Amino acid sequence: MTDAGALEAQITQQVIIAMKAHDAVRTTTLRLIKNALKNKAIEKRATLTAAEEQQALATMIKQRRDSIEQFTKGNRPELAAAEAAEIVVIEEFLPKALDESALQTLVAEAVAEVGAATGQKPTPKEMGTVMKAVQARLQASGLRAEGRIVSEEVKKQLAS
Repeated sequence: MTDAGALEAQITQQVIIAMKAHDAVRTTTLRLIKNALKNKAIEKRATLTAAEEQQALATMIKQRRDSIEQFTKGNRPELAAAEAAEIVVIEEFLPKALDESALQTLVAEAVAEVGAATGQKPTPKEMGTVMKAVQARLQASGLRAEGRIVSEEVKKQLAS
């Protein structure tokens, strides 16, 4: 995924494999991914960087999670299950998400870093500063975590 177009080539290969296996859900989802990346590149008028590709995929996952929530509220479990199946396919092309304990450690390190810079333990008012530090650490390590979960963990650690 380092050079431009590598992810798109990988997805194209996966589409062919899924079509041969007669896996309709996977084929459709892979085509959606490919189209989303292509649309993003057209919108930008240049090839996407790896970070931009990951951002596009993360956006797709967030949209599906929102849809699952709406379908669950609307008593449509079959549609929610279809969206969940799409999330599984999309997540294959993203770096592994942090587990809860690793996220807690990362947030604690960021809180300590911000505290060392100011000379005192950060308060909930400095949440934005801590969030920026956590996001920078996530980006530097090549890991990912959903923003809502990171935000909840930062709030929890700043409150204690």
